Amino acid sequence: MAPVDQKQPAPDAPLHVAIVMDGNGRWAKRRGLPRQVGHPKGVDAIRRVVEAAPDQGVRWLTLYAFSTENWRRPAGEVAEVMRLLKLYVNSDLDKLAREGVRVRILGRRDGLPPDIAEIVERAERQTAHNDRFFLQVAFNYGGRADLVDAARALAKEAAEGRLDPETIDEDAVSRRLSTGGTPDPDLVIRTSGEQRLSNFLLWETAYSEFVFQDVLWPDYNAAYLHAAIEEFQKRERRYGGAVADDVLAAG
Repeated sequence: MAPVDQKQPAPDAPLHVAIVMDGNGRWAKRRGLPRQVGHPKGVDAIRRVVEAAPDQGVRWLTLYAFSTENWRRPAGEVAEVMRLLKLYVNSDLDKLAREGVRVRILGRRDGLPPDIAEIVERAERQTAHNDRFFLQVAFNYGGRADLVDAARALAKEAAEGRLDPETIDEDAVSRRLSTGGTPDPDLVIRTSGEQRLSNFLLWETAYSEFVFQDVLWPDYNAAYLHAAIEEFQKRERRYGGAVADDVLAAG
């Protein structure tokens, strides 16, 4: 049973929530349907969460939509994901723009089909002036690929004499990732009961809290998001440090 829905923002809510949206295919298979049938239901869940997140105190929401590895999936399933991306942007972009949502697409742009590249650019351009809520969609994204691209950018700047290698620090790497300028996620949620990152935000999640929920993504809603935030609020974030009691016990 889903937890009770809450409309009031949670105190000390995570400002940035990242979600690995997992379970569309299994949702369909459990109903005796082809895997790709689950993806439209997953889009419905995206709409619910994008609407609910600001009410729960979240300002940045990052959704893992399509990885660099997902191109290996059956061609029919990949084509359905592409169709749904275009459908979602065409049907929802004007509403997102009116409501102050800024859309940002993470991931590699090179090699995207021209119609998908146009959709990506239009979504970012049309919402570039907004700052009420930030929606990031990781599409053709991989954490390792993003780190490789950042390393290449740094190497190129150094080779051209525009960057002293001795000045490269964590901030320099962060600025050259596709998430550059965005705060690191406070909370990472993965649905479907799986407990792994799957190459998602490898650099940015160094000190994130993780909540794994045993619900397939098409069934996700505001109540599950609220439950994850409540779990987050029970955690004590130390960022590699220790609280006084731990120091005393160690001594």
